[in-house]
Amino acid sequence: MAILGAGTFASKVLVLLLMPFYTSILSTAEFGTADLISQTANLLIPLAAVGICDGIFRFTLDSAEDKKKILSTGLAILFFGSVAMCGFVQILWLFDTLDDYILLIALYVIAANLHLAFANYIRAEGKNVLFAVQGIINTVLTILLNILFLVAFDMGSTGYVLSVVVADFTLCLILFFTAKLYKCISVKSVDGRVAKDMLKFSIPYIPTTIMWLITSVSDRYIVTAYRSVEENGLYAAAYKLPTMLSLVSGVFIEAWHFSAVKDASDEERSSFFGNVYDNFMGFMFFCGACIIACAKIFTKILLSDAYFESWRYVPMLVIATVFSTLVSFLGSVYFLKKKSALSMLTAMAGAVTNIILNFLFIPKWGAIGAAAATLACYVLVYVIRAVNTKKYVQFDLHTVRLIINTLLLGAQMAAWFMPWRYMWVAQMIIPVFILIFNGRGIFSSILKILKRFFGKNSKKI
Repeated sequence: MAILGAGTFASKVLVLLLMPFYTSILSTAEFGTADLISQTANLLIPLAAVGICDGIFRFTLDSAEDKKKILSTGLAILFFGSVAMCGFVQILWLFDTLDDYILLIALYVIAANLHLAFANYIRAEGKNVLFAVQGIINTVLTILLNILFLVAFDMGSTGYVLSVVVADFTLCLILFFTAKLYKCISVKSVDGRVAKDMLKFSIPYIPTTIMWLITSVSDRYIVTAYRSVEENGLYAAAYKLPTMLSLVSGVFIEAWHFSAVKDASDEERSSFFGNVYDNFMGFMFFCGACIIACAKIFTKILLSDAYFESWRYVPMLVIATVFSTLVSFLGSVYFLKKKSALSMLTAMAGAVTNIILNFLFIPKWGAIGAAAATLACYVLVYVIRAVNTKKYVQFDLHTVRLIINTLLLGAQMAAWFMPWRYMWVAQMIIPVFILIFNGRGIFSSILKILKRFFGKNSKKI
């Protein structure tokens, strides 16, 4: 978790801290447009890559194959996928908001996939320090380019997105020479059998990724269509705070997958999953309560005055994000049992529900309706997975504790719209109560980790 955190979480924190700069330079309309460009590219990334970036990591990690064949074959697949994407992306001419940014979107997709392919390869090779450092360099470079493009050149939405593209391409060159990847790439090493095996592994994960992306971005398009690009800008800015929960969860889940697949008896695994889930759930609800309590403060600090009203969307989006992290944890059961089809079907149920509710809620309530649709979607998928995963790993989901925690966050959200005195009392009391209610397992786990860490080090000393 420490290595993955250094390469991902720390970088994202830097970006969040620069939100005051971005929102002071970009108008709500420009920020909304930049968000649409980025989210559209994110939808195309897994399609253009055919999931092969994950395949490069998986096959390099433990394959007896010549690793030169794996990287060369993976890049060949990525090349043909990118060519196909460049043709498909022309359909964006149909959308007035995006028709001037087609080339930029295509470059964004190609740069992101190539960077991810190189980063996954060095991570699988065990070059963890380089992996972490390149993540931080990428963020710092993006920030510097943002300052150049937004302040010096006044490029608006285009400059905001272009900085990400240039940074990704630059990191590709750095990794190409620093990790000596040029020694691992050869046209002669492209192998049809390896390509078949990699695609067989990678393709089933594409629909799942796309379904979750649809869940997270469909509301942006519908808010823009039914309301305005300015309101979408406020909604996109509000999403930055709950994203911190997703980042923490994402780092944990990546590390958790290594522990989840270890050999164990059914009884041991059930106990292990139950204990970890209980502590994970408690920690996510506590972090969510802290973000809700500080919604106005964080919004005031991190965003410019023009975006202050976006705080209204934060509490509901935080609750939705908490449930999305729990959904991800339950997804580790499918990962363990290699039930990728069930992961895809449950994600599809969420995506379809989200789109339907978006069309019902957004015309009436605007961006707050989008937040409500997102929350309903994740709650539904959680319920489906909670029932379904019981067939594969029997562990305690602590349903009563979940319901109480959810009601507390709901009360905390409602308190924001009460008279001033009661509002702040609730924001101070509820996070403390959630910590006490869930804290025993969390503190116990932290003490065990510290004891093991310092215990091992003391023996070495």
